[in-house]
Amino acid sequence: MLANNITSTHPVTFLLMGIPGLEHLHIWISIPFCSAYTLAVLGNCTLLFIIQVDSALHEPMYLFLAMLAAIDLVLSSSTLPKMLALFWFRDREINFHACLVQMFFLHSFAIMESAMLLAMAFDRYVAICKPLHYTTILTKSLIIKIGLAAVTRAVTLMTPLPFLLRRFHYCRGTVIAHCYCEHMAVVRLACGDTRFNNIYGIAVAMFIVVLDLLFVILSYIFILRAVLQLASQEARYKAFGTCVSHIGAILAFYTPVVISSVMHRVARQAAPHVHILLANFYLLFPPMVNPIIYGVKTKQIRERVLGLFLRKDVKGV
Repeated sequence: MLANNITSTHPVTFLLMGIPGLEHLHIWISIPFCSAYTLAVLGNCTLLFIIQVDSALHEPMYLFLAMLAAIDLVLSSSTLPKMLALFWFRDREINFHACLVQMFFLHSFAIMESAMLLAMAFDRYVAICKPLHYTTILTKSLIIKIGLAAVTRAVTLMTPLPFLLRRFHYCRGTVIAHCYCEHMAVVRLACGDTRFNNIYGIAVAMFIVVLDLLFVILSYIFILRAVLQLASQEARYKAFGTCVSHIGAILAFYTPVVISSVMHRVARQAAPHVHILLANFYLLFPPMVNPIIYGVKTKQIRERVLGLFLRKDVKGV
């Protein structure tokens, strides 16, 4: 009997509040959320399809882009369907274990996205600084190893979280003040000593953002130095032009992270819905804009997309 009581300290379900203070606007808020998710799914699926069917795009840069698109699909799909069910049907309940799974996928794939942006920075570094060795350095086997390393790092760092949360007794209620199962939002409901969870969450976030961003910046310092050493201005423009899409993706991913982090420290007295809207923006914005950035700025992908739709128009006529 005692053993059963100890192992059953967690609730069967949690209740997601949504966006505190803006519950009456959930239907209206769902419109941009649904639009962003639709664009993310269509855009990333289109990228994956084009890269898969066109053998000319089976190069390191586009293989990394395909990995990024797959990560973005999972990242947005881990939260948005349940979030829209909450907004449209007031389906607030989420099973305890489903909550932990959602949390694991959410944080794991955010870490994978950071790793993939770092890998893409390495790709641009090799392409510009060591162009003669590009194909010999970035072989398919190395690309697979980089992808596996990104997955392994994320899974290793996030696997402890569900087990750490299972050991708590949740005596502060079952209502999560968020749209999805975010780690710290769940920890706030737990009783007992949660210092390790707090420290672990902050340490992982700082480790990922600082380390990955540091190496991305270092890559671009070397890239900029190599570009400035090129003889003609046209060659400089062309070389740096290949990095524009990647810089856009980096800004799309890291800018919301930095803004949200600053807001948590500077504007602690801000209404809760401000922080939650920023957190949702961080989840929605990169998956939505990455296909647009690469579709508009990358000539090869732009031509394939236009060719795909033109062929459909010709068939329709």
